[in-house]
Amino acid sequence: MYVVRLHGPWLQHPFWKACFVVESEDVARLHASVVERVDIDTTLGADAESMTCIESCEDKPTHAETTVLLPLEQAPCSFAEEIVRAKLICEDGRTLVEAMFGEVRMGRTLHLDSARLMAARIGESVTRNPSALVSLARLKTADTYTYLHSVAVGGLMTAVARDLGLPQEQQERAALAGLLHDFGKALTPADILNKKGALLDAEFDVVRQHPVIGESLLIAAGFDDADVLHVVKHHHERMDGKGYPDRLAAAQLPLLTRIGAVCDVYDAITSNRPYKAGWDPAESLRHMAKGEGHFDVQILKSLVRVLGIFPVGSLVRLESGFLAVVIERGAHPLQPPQVRIFYSATLRIQVFPRDVDLSNASDRIVSIESAEAWGLKDLERFWCP
Repeated sequence: MYVVRLHGPWLQHPFWKACFVVESEDVARLHASVVERVDIDTTLGADAESMTCIESCEDKPTHAETTVLLPLEQAPCSFAEEIVRAKLICEDGRTLVEAMFGEVRMGRTLHLDSARLMAARIGESVTRNPSALVSLARLKTADTYTYLHSVAVGGLMTAVARDLGLPQEQQERAALAGLLHDFGKALTPADILNKKGALLDAEFDVVRQHPVIGESLLIAAGFDDADVLHVVKHHHERMDGKGYPDRLAAAQLPLLTRIGAVCDVYDAITSNRPYKAGWDPAESLRHMAKGEGHFDVQILKSLVRVLGIFPVGSLVRLESGFLAVVIERGAHPLQPPQVRIFYSATLRIQVFPRDVDLSNASDRIVSIESAEAWGLKDLERFWCP
């Protein structure tokens, strides 16, 4: 088809031309973008008899213009298929959160329509494949951590809400709550937020103010969703009542807030932050399971169901003596994942990568390994297309 108009915020979609012939690779980009519908010229598509190469359409009259609605693609798909869309969502999400932080820092009025639209895109991605977006969003630099963390938590919260069978409305709230949960950090001093060493007690006290600040900023902007606001203010509370800012007891923590607490910690400890390197995803789940009194156990189990016992990106050692990285979880949480073998633990040399589905192979996982201990860097090149 020959597109003559894109309906959506032009600063946020990935196309630099307004008029172009849609190639096959453009279809996924359109579905993953903020574009809701497109106008096409039926006389200029590839199926038109007089099709010619057109460099510009600005001065050309349009004939037989038709509006085509872009359906929400929510059919399940593979990790490799969804990662293409997830990359665009992460890029757009990071840009959006950074821009919103900038608006707050400059004292401008905050508008949340773009955040709601981004939350919808996050929800659609998770519906298609629960692992792609959250795995990709885990790959952060120190400079992008704060912004991509919000995107990742939005994806994780949506995936857990979906696994728990919550209504669609609550799943949408979960995505938006994750996207906005750290909004108060917009007013946290950058030298504290990005400090590479351990925080002093006084600095940590400043950071601990961000949930209350975030709630206040959103209320001032006219946001009144009580469920989302509760997540923003209380995602650092604990089941044993030892969290902050209000040391709420478990009975005072709604389900969505409990989901936020679990997802926030998981993404934080698996991500590279200014002051520490991220932990292995599988090891992180085991560490969280040992956190007695911190999390709602049923929600933590739901997160494991979503990600699998060995989430994408986990480094594992196989019985055969090879190291491998998980490239896709099993069909259900207890089913062995698909892995990409790339290193001989016996010879301590890299080998030609090969993929193995452990659910129907004689090999099996015997341990979770530390990439740092093995001197391995950039493991994402083995699992992120």
